[in-house]
Amino acid sequence: MASVPSAQIIYASTSGHTEYVVQQVARQLQIANCKLQMIQVELAKPEDLLQGDLLILASGTWNTGGIEGQMNPHMHDYLLGRAKDVQLKGKHVAIVALGDDRYFYTCRANEHMRKFVHDHGGKVLEPALLIVNEPYGQEEKIQSWSMELSKELGMNNALRIMNKVSKNPPSHNS
Repeated sequence: MASVPSAQIIYASTSGHTEYVVQQVARQLQIANCKLQMIQVELAKPEDLLQGDLLILASGTWNTGGIEGQMNPHMHDYLLGRAKDVQLKGKHVAIVALGDDRYFYTCRANEHMRKFVHDHGGKVLEPALLIVNEPYGQEEKIQSWSMELSKELGMNNALRIMNKVSKNPPSHNS
């Protein structure tokens, strides 16, 4: 029996927009029979980055800490503080970034999360989900991206199972 693919979503949300988007993503992944865990970044431990077949990082774009276009301060503290020493070792990571078109660096949290993943040995799944302005009314875009992600997760899970089987072929007793 094939194992069920799993995903870990770590998100930063203060206004509720990012949380709304990841809830939509989670719903679609659960429909695709994916085992799922969602954690607010304030509660996440460094080792949570390593859970699941897939990691999803989600953050709005903020204008704090100097130059506009930063990650949510909680995601910043997590990735560049508490989890700065975690090595992702080829882990597949999907990115969700939100932004506001009133600012020049809309959805730039994407770039910061992407840099963290690359610098720590992970593999970013393309494309990132970028939500500009209010997420309400963009459910079709979120659903479409999530469906593609669930297909990717299913393929990666099938490859992982095939690799396990090829490394440990069943024994035949004659």
